[in-house]
Amino acid sequence: MFDNNSYTPEDVAKILKISRFTVYELIKRGELNAFRIGRKIRVEPADLERYKQNAKGCPPVLTQTMVKATQTLFNSEEGLIICGQDMVLDALTKHLEKQLPQLRLLRQYIGSIPGLLSLYRGTANLATAHLWDGDTNEYNLPYIRRLLPGHRTAIYNLVYRWEGFYVPKGNPKAIETWTDLTRPDIRFVNRECGSGARVLLDEILRKLNIEHQTITGYEYEETSHLAVASCVARGEADVGLGTEKAALQVEGIEFIPLQKERYDLVIRREDLPQSHFQTLIAVLQSAAFRNEISGMGGYDISRMGQLIAEL
Repeated sequence: MFDNNSYTPEDVAKILKISRFTVYELIKRGELNAFRIGRKIRVEPADLERYKQNAKGCPPVLTQTMVKATQTLFNSEEGLIICGQDMVLDALTKHLEKQLPQLRLLRQYIGSIPGLLSLYRGTANLATAHLWDGDTNEYNLPYIRRLLPGHRTAIYNLVYRWEGFYVPKGNPKAIETWTDLTRPDIRFVNRECGSGARVLLDEILRKLNIEHQTITGYEYEETSHLAVASCVARGEADVGLGTEKAALQVEGIEFIPLQKERYDLVIRREDLPQSHFQTLIAVLQSAAFRNEISGMGGYDISRMGQLIAEL
């Protein structure tokens, strides 16, 4: 099926048990290295193996050199740097490119806490978050207050999503609850520190008084929901934690919903008067964008574009 030199996106899709469209998405995001021969895309076996095995996986879209080179960008009206991994942000970027073709748009595919810290440091001007606080049962606001001290922010909702377990089709080990993760016959695959899924897990473990050392595979990390789901589909783990949307993209797994989460967009209030930020909010509230996201499946758009809070 595969030649000895490289794989096609279709080959990669079969190996990872995902759709070829998801493979193209991984390549576009920089999570999977690829090259072109004429109009055809190929993936080296070593690059595919690196994607599968490297727990640190997805490199940031912006290197430190690029960040230094674009420092003036963040305080101008020339562009946006958006932190976050969900494909809703890919759709948002496309809508902004159509309405503001002169605008420079860059993405940082990083988790919630690194994204908020980038906003605090001034190396990005839009961040997304889905961070659950176990003491208040509140999403995002407690973390934004602590991680952006002295910064006034506006928080707008993007979507609500279900967070839950990925298990093999048929759920052969009957995994249903958080306490099942401590069973000796269960192999878990985790997300990296700072991601919303990792924060949810760690907060739940704290509330249930479960030591993470009792979970086999707690130290095994992947850096996206899709990578976690693919790991379970390949049989390298019995269960992983992530969003429902990724489960819809990977063959051979089932999704067990555990908690509905709020996925928000965080903006510095000082940036709001700028025209491209106003265009951004208008896109979020537009029927065209809402219809596109609704059609993707796996998202609740009932509060999309609504102002959640000003801090």
